[in-house]
Amino acid sequence: MDIFKIFTVEAAHRLPNVPPGHKCARLHGHSFRIEIHVSGEIDPATGWVMDFADVKAAFRPLYERLDHHYLNDVEGLENPTSERIAVWIWDRLKPALPGLSRVVVHETCTAGSSYSGPAAGG
Repeated sequence: MDIFKIFTVEAAHRLPNVPPGHKCARLHGHSFRIEIHVSGEIDPATGWVMDFADVKAAFRPLYERLDHHYLNDVEGLENPTSERIAVWIWDRLKPALPGLSRVVVHETCTAGSSYSGPAAGG
């Protein structure tokens, strides 16, 4: 079973490594929509994989580091693409949520990235 909780993070960034003249090189902001997916067995007593409140509590410290911040100033996000944001969240959230199975970052309504952890053997 896969469950998910969605969070919205308002943040500004710029992409320093894009070609000259690229619009994303300029400072701009997004309403990032972040999905945290957790996989596991349904507990026969509770009827759930885990309490959504526990997902929220685990994500809270990361939310506080991202929401209404300039992402380029966050350690590890000097080049804050949606892909790098997804990996950054995964690396910091996985210890608190061992069942973490996927992080999805929607940068806009129609574009984003999905990360399911490092590739096996790599």
